[in-house]
Amino acid sequence: MLELLISNFFSTWLNTAEIQTLKSANWSTWLDAIQVQVLLQPEFALDPRAESVVQQHLAQLTQQDLPATEQGVWIQEGNQVLAENQGNVPLPAASLTKIATTLAALLTWEPDHQFETLVSTTGTVEAGTLQGDLIVQGSGDPLFVWEEAIALGNALNQAGINRISGNLVITGDFAMNYETDPVMAGNFLRQGINSTLWSGEVENQYRMLPSNTPRPQVVVAGSVQAAPLEQVNSRSPQPLIRHSSLPLSQILKAMNIYSNNVMSEMLANSLGGAEKVAQLCADTANVPIEEIQLINGSGLGVENRISPRAVVAMLTAIQRNLQPKSLNVADLFPVIGRDRGTLAGRRIPISSAVKTGTLADVSSLAGAISTRDRGLVWFAIINRGWNLDELRNQQDVLLQNLTTQWGAQSTIPPTLTPGELSRLESNQLGAASRNEIL
Repeated sequence: MLELLISNFFSTWLNTAEIQTLKSANWSTWLDAIQVQVLLQPEFALDPRAESVVQQHLAQLTQQDLPATEQGVWIQEGNQVLAENQGNVPLPAASLTKIATTLAALLTWEPDHQFETLVSTTGTVEAGTLQGDLIVQGSGDPLFVWEEAIALGNALNQAGINRISGNLVITGDFAMNYETDPVMAGNFLRQGINSTLWSGEVENQYRMLPSNTPRPQVVVAGSVQAAPLEQVNSRSPQPLIRHSSLPLSQILKAMNIYSNNVMSEMLANSLGGAEKVAQLCADTANVPIEEIQLINGSGLGVENRISPRAVVAMLTAIQRNLQPKSLNVADLFPVIGRDRGTLAGRRIPISSAVKTGTLADVSSLAGAISTRDRGLVWFAIINRGWNLDELRNQQDVLLQNLTTQWGAQSTIPPTLTPGELSRLESNQLGAASRNEIL
């Protein structure tokens, strides 16, 4: 069908006065664009087995006085829609909104993008003491936690600093332990770089680091302050350490496994806000903007509404974006049997890559399952109701029934096999190698 479409298109266009100028044109890039656009327009090829499973799902909910008009389902394999209910109706998506934030992030940065935190000084180091302020300038790293602070403290010790006579000044977009208030984040940092101030929580995270990790000791004599970047720059601070975050792919994986709202909000803000995220995703997924209605990047609030069709379109767009980089959705989303987080207790087919969502009266689930007869099947389920445990149970049953109908895949396909990024030493939280002494 694709070849016929392109052939007819060329036949019509080439019958023009411009035919001589077209003969030497290189069509390869343009043809790829045409193919992508066609692939982004799924066709209905309803599968009776899938339709039956979806109808069973709706019937179970109807028996609980939950109207089918508030239950969204979209099942798709390749370019074929196999079953749906309220598929193009925007519904409260809860944390499926993070799929939009994930896609927008990939459209803006590469998967190996790292956020930099620059540490500078306004004085000189004398006998281990910095005679001046230590300035920490953030750039939106949403996963700066205790382990990262410990590594930064050790880097300061390696740079010859054991004490700061002045203040710890926070500027730019810096957050720590998911705390975005700069003074509170700065107080966390002050504690993290000085092991004599550690609480039991910090000690627990320290024990997760390699056994030979030093215990940093950097005493801040002054206070923690927040200052505008322009005010800080007017003091001409001297760069001391460049801290690089985990790669974006690892950050997104952590955000999606634990459905961390602060991380997703920070990313969405760095991307220009919810409206920009929605527009980027609608354009790339080739769905009407009305089907991606966002007020934030996390999914908090029923005002975040996405259609099941748009959810699947965004997931497949993520997959297309990642495949040339030897990655896939399993590298960014939790995988059944491998990751826990929000998946604890779920009975979803093994090795599925999924994203969950929960509000007071919303339970949602989306992702990809692998089947014997249909291969990779994409799905989105958005349920409204107050018995969230039962809604989750019905979602799991729906996916189990689809696997029963089409057969379970004996081996995990490469398209759902996560890579080994998380096992690289530099990709571990608290890795010393991501701190560069300047």
